[in-house]
Amino acid sequence: MITASVIAAGVIVTAGCSGTPSGSEGAGTLSVLIAAPQEGAGKILEKEFEATHDVDVEVEVVPYDQIQSKVTLDVQSGTSAYDVIQYWYPTVGALAEAGALADITDWVSESEDIDQADFIDAVYQPYTQYDGGTYGVPIDGDTHVLFYNKEIFERNDVQPPATWEEYVDVARTITENESGDGVYGTALLGSKSAFNIGSSFFNRMATMAGNPIDPALPQLDGDVAVQAAQAMLDVSEYALPSPLEIGFEQALPQFLSGKVGMIEFWTDLGVFAQDPEQSQIVDGWGVAPLPVGPEGSVSGALNAGWAMGISPNAADEDLAKEFVAFASSAETNEMLITTTGSGIDPTRTSTLESEDYAELVPEVADVNEQVLPNAQSWPTSPSAPEMIQVLGDNLALMLQGNVSAEDAVSDTWDAWQPLAG
Repeated sequence: MITASVIAAGVIVTAGCSGTPSGSEGAGTLSVLIAAPQEGAGKILEKEFEATHDVDVEVEVVPYDQIQSKVTLDVQSGTSAYDVIQYWYPTVGALAEAGALADITDWVSESEDIDQADFIDAVYQPYTQYDGGTYGVPIDGDTHVLFYNKEIFERNDVQPPATWEEYVDVARTITENESGDGVYGTALLGSKSAFNIGSSFFNRMATMAGNPIDPALPQLDGDVAVQAAQAMLDVSEYALPSPLEIGFEQALPQFLSGKVGMIEFWTDLGVFAQDPEQSQIVDGWGVAPLPVGPEGSVSGALNAGWAMGISPNAADEDLAKEFVAFASSAETNEMLITTTGSGIDPTRTSTLESEDYAELVPEVADVNEQVLPNAQSWPTSPSAPEMIQVLGDNLALMLQGNVSAEDAVSDTWDAWQPLAG
C-alpha cells in the first residue's frame, strides 16, 4: 500500500523477474490505468514488462477514487483509452455492473499462467468475484498488522497489546508520559478517506466479531459495530494529534522517526522500517497481529487492496492478458514484496511463504502468515463505494465530537438500507 511518494527520501529499486512470458513482437502500445497509491508498483511493472516485450507500456496514474468514474465513462462513451485497469477491490461490483471490466472467468480458470489455486482465498474471492463471474486478478493483498517501537515500549514498561482495551491502555501510558516530548502512544488513521478512517473501523470489526464480515452488507446493526467505533473514539485522545487530519502520509514519517509508539499499518511498512535511507528505527521495531475483542480472533481487514482487470474494449486483448498474467504472477509478486517503494503485499500462498520475503522481514512474514489468510472483506456490492463514503462521513462526525459511536453506526446503517437494495 505504501508508495515511494509518501516519504520525501523514497526510492524505487527494481529487480529482475524470472519466468515471465516472452511477449508479442511489435505489439505497439499498451495503456494501463494505475491508482495513485500504486504508482511505485506501476513504474516497476512498466519497466519490467517492456524489458521482456516489444511493446510500449503507457501508465496513467490517477487518484484511486477516480478509477471507477474514468473507466466507466471510457467504456460507455466508446473512447476505449485503456487496455488494462487496476481497480480497488470494493469497486468490483460497481465496475462489473457498469460493463467497465471484461468477464475473464474462462481465461482465469483455464490459464496455466494465472495459477488460480496459488492465490490466498481470502484475497482472491472478494478481489475478483461478482455475481458468479471473475473480473480481475489480485496484485496486492493489503491488510493491517500492529507495528510498535521497541525502545518506546521499553521506556514505558509496556507490551504489545493483545486486546483493544489493552491497546487503549498502552496508548494512554505512552502519551501521558511522553507527549511533552512530542511522542504519542499511537497514530490513529482518522482522516476522512476510505483507506484511513475506513481501515481503522474495519480493523476493529474484523477482530471483534465472532462471525466474518458480510461483504454484501456488513452487520452494523449489532453491538460489534458500535464497539468498533467506540474503540476508535476511546484511543483518539491518546493518538498523534489530530486524528481527523492523520492519514497514512502523515502517520508514516512520524512512526519511522521514532515519534509514535504503535501504528496499525500495511505489512510493507516492515520493508521501509528496515531501510536506513527511509527509517530512523532500523532494528528498533516489532510487529504483532492486531488486538482482538471479546468474541474475536486473530484476523484483519482487507484494507485498500488492488486487482488488475481488462477493458472490454482493449485494443489487443491477448497482450492485455499477458500483462495481467505478468503483473499477478508469483515471480512478480515475490519481486515486488521485497522491493522498497513498490507498496505491494503478498497475494499468493507461495509468496506469503517465500524464503526471500522471510529473510528480508522475518517478523512481518510470520505475522502476515497468521493474519492474511483470515483477513475479512469490506463491502464489494455495486453500492459499496457509496456505502463506504457514508461510513467515513459518520465516523468523522464521531471523531469531531458531534455524534456518539452508537449514533454514527446507526445513522450509517439506516443510510445503507436503500443503497443495499
